[in-house]
Amino acid sequence: MYLNESYTMYKLASHLADADGFEPLHIHDNAELWLEKREGKASQVIRLCHGGFDWKNHLKRDIGQVFQKAKAMRQHFRSKHIEIHNVYIDSHTPVDDWEILKRQMQLNEKNPIKMNVYYLSDDDKAEELARLRDAVGTTFREPAENLSEDEKEAEVNDCRNKLERQIKQKKKEARDIFSYGKPFLTYFILAVNILIFLMLEMNGGSTSTETLIEYGAKYNPAIIENSEWWRIVTSMFLHIGVFHLLMNMLAVYYLGSAVERIYGSARFLVIYSLAGIGGGLASFAFTTNVSAGASGALFGLFGALLFFGCIHKRIFFQTMGINLLIIIGINIVFGLSVPQVDNGAHLGGLITGFMASAMLYLPKKKNRVIQLSALMLYLLIVFGLIVYGVDHNRNSPSYQLMNAEQLITEEAFEEAIDAATKGLDTSSDLESELESHLLFQRSYAHIQLNNAEQAITDLEKSIESNDAFAEAHYNLAILYGNHDAEDRAAEHIEKAYELDPDNQDIQQLYEQIIGNETN
Repeated sequence: MYLNESYTMYKLASHLADADGFEPLHIHDNAELWLEKREGKASQVIRLCHGGFDWKNHLKRDIGQVFQKAKAMRQHFRSKHIEIHNVYIDSHTPVDDWEILKRQMQLNEKNPIKMNVYYLSDDDKAEELARLRDAVGTTFREPAENLSEDEKEAEVNDCRNKLERQIKQKKKEARDIFSYGKPFLTYFILAVNILIFLMLEMNGGSTSTETLIEYGAKYNPAIIENSEWWRIVTSMFLHIGVFHLLMNMLAVYYLGSAVERIYGSARFLVIYSLAGIGGGLASFAFTTNVSAGASGALFGLFGALLFFGCIHKRIFFQTMGINLLIIIGINIVFGLSVPQVDNGAHLGGLITGFMASAMLYLPKKKNRVIQLSALMLYLLIVFGLIVYGVDHNRNSPSYQLMNAEQLITEEAFEEAIDAATKGLDTSSDLESELESHLLFQRSYAHIQLNNAEQAITDLEKSIESNDAFAEAHYNLAILYGNHDAEDRAAEHIEKAYELDPDNQDIQQLYEQIIGNETN
């Protein structure tokens, strides 16, 4: 039963796959077969079905079911425009008037799926095949009918087996892409990050700025003034607090496992490292804050998956594509809207991770032009970030404030004065709090060099910029007290006590100058 229809269906499907560039997708119960050909943003989908319908309503119901199947498979097609050629192959057509169903149909939605119906019956086969040829560009002609039943059955089996092998091969290739490597290094990186975090917690705490700097956080003054460029690498393994560690390690587990399975362990390690360096340098170039974390390397793994998507578009969008793009978009928007997030590290890691992936390319694939171009671009980005970062930091008042603080801890007071002065001279419109702190650091250096008058001048300017600066009032009270200006000393210690009554040093000086005992 249905041998002639099955013979026509499989011969047509075989020709579409071999000669016309269609990819077989699915065979259902040997009675239904789907093929697709993608051209740009459009997909031509052919659904072949042998077996017909006696009544128009039955045919119409099946057409509706095909629309529903196509909607469910839209994730697989990943094309903006989908046109289905729904081909029925049977000895006879419905007995009532069904010809209206030959008109193109479409769903009432944005970018609707369109459908054309063809009915290859004994009477209309030549005419309907001509319509199909014109619509999809196939060169298929009606197969020979002068074969015996055994010969037709052998042809059907050969065509079916060939198509099934093609479908299985495609599935195998997709599985092999995601199982090239095993995530050994991902687990190793997880362990290293956790062990280093525990070490920080036992030696001052992971939220202590001093501890972070001591153990290798990104600290721009040390990088520029002391050439400690190794901090770009070590900062990748430090995390600030348990929540920061947990979020990053969760991302390492999922992203790292996927990238290492796709690229293999060696490529994964290089991508992770180069993206971490790129992200660290971007953070160095665009932010002066002390920073730490694996964010640059993690966004580099996003970049690696995006490069994979550029090479294997269909598999990418069938598996992770849209979700991955949404996650990246959310992270970028979040980073731009929340000042505490180091967006430079995120974007730097994303771009350099993509470049590193293009440099190495995918396993068993090569493209020397792309690989060499990516290498040159990566080196150019790194060089540009270093040059820009050094210049940008040295002309940044925030950097000069950090530098002055560091120089004071090293008792390099003359250099601290120079750094604070340079920070004050970078702009005539500094933020009041930043200006106040720069003046305060310079005044402290003057105090250590016994330049009391200059220290007083800086402190007075500091509280002009920020009258709520308790430490500045406290230091002024000490200096005025040493110069027998008791009224001015009393004025400033009262203000300091009002601003910070719990500070023990302020309490003691307040009792000493005012004479009243504090609570």
